[in-house]
Amino acid sequence: MYNRILLKLSGEALATADRSSVIDTEFTTNLAKQIKSVVDAGTSVAIVGGGGNIFRGAIGQGLGVDRVAGDYMGMLATVINGIAVGAALTNVGQPAVVMAPIAHSSSVLPYNQFEARKALDEGKVVIVAGGTGSPYFTTDTASSLRAVELKCNALLKGTKVDGVYSADPVTNPDAVKYETLTFDETLAQNLKVMDQTAFTMCRDNKIPIVVFNMFEEGNILSAAQGNNCGTVVG
Repeated sequence: MYNRILLKLSGEALATADRSSVIDTEFTTNLAKQIKSVVDAGTSVAIVGGGGNIFRGAIGQGLGVDRVAGDYMGMLATVINGIAVGAALTNVGQPAVVMAPIAHSSSVLPYNQFEARKALDEGKVVIVAGGTGSPYFTTDTASSLRAVELKCNALLKGTKVDGVYSADPVTNPDAVKYETLTFDETLAQNLKVMDQTAFTMCRDNKIPIVVFNMFEEGNILSAAQGNNCGTVVG
């Protein structure tokens, strides 16, 4: 079992399947229950999420918004998602705190790695929204950065697929799923696990990346316990 994990969530995961709502309350509540089960089992949890269910930079470009402004709009979208996940955790009895390097309010504290570690030690889930706080960086990079700062033992990347494959399993029936990969093997085969900055940061700090299907019930706990429910890159 990992003592401390960072869970990377996509913003799209929070939306309803038909996109009728940017936040699926039923899914978010279930997600909160699964995260609580991880904390109850003895693993502290930090979360970094995306904001694609609300806003993406490409949308801003279509509106004539420049890249920097669009990135800040995307960061604000992650703050909205962070507050929603934090509220869901509180509602299921799991203490949580939302932090961000931007957009501070009574609901969102300024991000400070030392205060975040203290909250984790106290059994709270720490949701770090707002990306890195700077434009031109993805939430992949934000998640690896926070994993390093918060001294996490693993970065769990929740996706819609059950691991890393040699090719797209949707379009290639001969695609092979990997149980484990080294960082060097992943680079050599040009497997897109995370963006290069994020990937390099995990490699240099010896933080394994666990890619798994977060939509399968119980998989978050299983991945946190080190069980084989996806692909481990490390």
